[in-house]
Parts: sequence; structure tokens; C-alpha cells
Amino acid sequence: MKTSSPFKLKEILILLLLVSMLSGCGEDGSHPDAGESADHNEAEPEKGPHRGRLLRNGDFTLELAIFETGVPPEFRAWATKNNRPVAPEDIDLKVTLTRLGDKLDEIAFSPLGDALVGDMVVYEPHSFLVTINAVHKGSRHRWEYENFEGRTKIETAVAQALEVETLIAQAVVIEKSISVYGQVAVNLERSRKVTARFDGLIKSVFPALGEQVIKGQKLARIESNESLQVFTITAPISGVITQRNANEGEQTNGRELFTIINTDTVWAEFSVFPSDLPEVKIGAVVNITDTTSGHSLSGKISQINLYAEADQSVKVRVVLDNQNQRLLPGRHLSAKIIVGQHHAELAVKRSGLQPFRDFTVVYALIGEEYEVRMLELGLQAGEWAEVLGGLDAGTRYVSENSYVIKADIEKSGASHDH
Repeated sequence: MKTSSPFKLKEILILLLLVSMLSGCGEDGSHPDAGESADHNEAEPEKGPHRGRLLRNGDFTLELAIFETGVPPEFRAWATKNNRPVAPEDIDLKVTLTRLGDKLDEIAFSPLGDALVGDMVVYEPHSFLVTINAVHKGSRHRWEYENFEGRTKIETAVAQALEVETLIAQAVVIEKSISVYGQVAVNLERSRKVTARFDGLIKSVFPALGEQVIKGQKLARIESNESLQVFTITAPISGVITQRNANEGEQTNGRELFTIINTDTVWAEFSVFPSDLPEVKIGAVVNITDTTSGHSLSGKISQINLYAEADQSVKVRVVLDNQNQRLLPGRHLSAKIIVGQHHAELAVKRSGLQPFRDFTVVYALIGEEYEVRMLELGLQAGEWAEVLGGLDAGTRYVSENSYVIKADIEKSGASHDH
């Protein structure tokens, strides 16, 4: 019998786990806690004249809304009894928001015009269990409802099978870099052109073109035209004979007889354009990738040319060790030049970022539940994004394959109800 490949087995496992996950959902495949309330078939909540949710208890009605026109989001409330307005100062109102992880926001209210206004900002996400306690002339009224958005629950085994990865949000040093492209070039400081000290007749030539020679090795014997004495030319460095313009019986005539190149070190030459050049300094770290082999290495800028190329770019050079001869002159390179460092008090992986409504978010993980965290972002460079607001340090968030969480939340129809 033919055995399934590991890849096929993994696909089958993921499918079975997804079926298991969906079996705990409603008939439409949605999670009970992913939307506005536990019952997705529940009718839309009744709205009042201020577009808030109407909460009724006998002849007493409270309208509760999140107001955010010209102000940060805040709760406002209006009450009626027997369909007649109740003066705000006659009501003692408290609202408790229970957020994911059992974090409580206790909101007290005070009169403002014809409304009661909460004493704290209702920060995003507006995803919580809402508990309302109101007292009017000795009568107590209590309501509770779910207002969940951007939230879903996925079993740990399913998340692992879908390769969802998480990290703890914390301080990070973000490296600012410039992307550049270039080539491996011969290190001209390790190249020699060999000539005869005195012109004469070439009596013999020893190395062939392309042959490896070592420093001090005999290259040719020359008979001087003046003294008729024979002298020997030797290799000034170890390397490869890349040019040989010497043959037995020829006159030297002052020409270059041999070129020797040593590629134990090479240059990585990169083109930097004028807009980026002021940030590039000698000694800057350069992280380099050989685009052919994918091999990665790093070095530091040792030289910045004093002149511009025809396209107005300026070449910068990095000396690289090449004793293993993996870097062939002419090979194409890509690189990032590190031009600065920024200490971010809080940062997340850019791979974890997703769009949600008008926000950029990550998904916080608490237990087996995931929920959006709307971010205020600062510097984004390399693999990191600085977080200026919207996420607490120490929060575990989805760093890889966050699209899985986004898809499940979108499937569950999470709403944004004010």
C-alpha cells in the first residue's frame, strides 16, 4: 500500500482539526463569542433617539451610547420613565466593562446637559461584556449584554497546526537601514601586474594562464639586453594568473607580462543614490546576501568613492573574507546598510500586522482567545514596528500567520456596535 507523504498527512491533520473547531460553532460556522452577542440570530438591539442601545426594565428605560463626535469615545446615557425624560441628576449610574482577560473598566457618570457622561475614555477595541447598574429614586435596575468585536477563539492544537506563532511585545532596538544592490569585485589591493625590471629576451615561462601560484614562485627567466645576464621574475603575491603576456623567445618591451589576483578577500561594491548618501558613513555595518546562492554575510564599509557614476550613484565598498572562494567576482549582491538605531520602548513584528476597519492591528492572545489591538505606530524598519499606543508591554500577540486569525474573525461576523 502506498504511504502518504508527511505533507499530505499534515494537510489531513489540519482539515480534521478545523472540522473539530467548527463543530463547536453555530450552524453558520460562527463562534458564539465572536460577534455582538452570544446569539448571532438575535435581532439587532433596539436603538433610541441618540442611536444608543435601549435598555428597558418595566416603565424605566435607559439609552446607552458611545459618543465620539469631537471628543474621545465616551459613554453617554439618557433615561425616561413612563416615556418622560428623567433628570440626569436623579440617576446614579455605573457601567462596568469586562474585557478579555477579566480586565475591568469601572465607569461612573455625572450630569452634562440632558445626559449622563462617563468619566473615562472607552478605548479600542470596543469589545467587552457590559454590565449596567442604575438607581432612580430607590429603584435599582440592572442589565448586562455582550459587545464583542474583533475577537475569536481557536483551540491551541488548531493554531499550532496552522502554524500560528506568537511573541511577547517588549522593548526592541530597531535598526534603520537602506537597501542597496551591487556586485562582487576583485580587491584591487590584492592584485599585481608583473613586469621585467630590465628589458630583455624571455628565455622561459613557467606558469600557465589560470594557474595558482604562491608568493616567491618563479614566473619567468629573462636575459637582459644590456648585460646579457639572466634573471628570474617571481610572484609578488599568492594568487591566480589571470593574464599572461609572456612567451619564450619574445622581447619584454616594457609590457606587463603577468597579472596575479588573490581572491582570499574581495570587494562588495554597492551603488548608493544621492538621497541616501548623507546617512552612509565609513564603518557602517552592511548585511549582505548573495542573490545567486542565498548565502548571507556581513561587513563594514571601508571606502566611499569621491566621484559619482553616470547614474549619479556613488559606490561604497566592503572588504569581505573569501578564503572559501564562495564569492565569485561579478556575482550579484543585495544588502542593507545599517544607518541608525532606534530604541523602541515597545515593538511588534511587522509580519504580525493586519488591517482592521481603519486601524492597523495585531491580535492579542489570552488563553485560547484572540482579539484585535488597535495600534498607534511609530518607526517601521526592518522586521519591527514601534508601538506608541494601543498595546500593553508584556502582551502575547500573533507574530506569524496572523491572516489565519483575521480570516476567522471575518468569518464570524464581528461587529462594531455603539
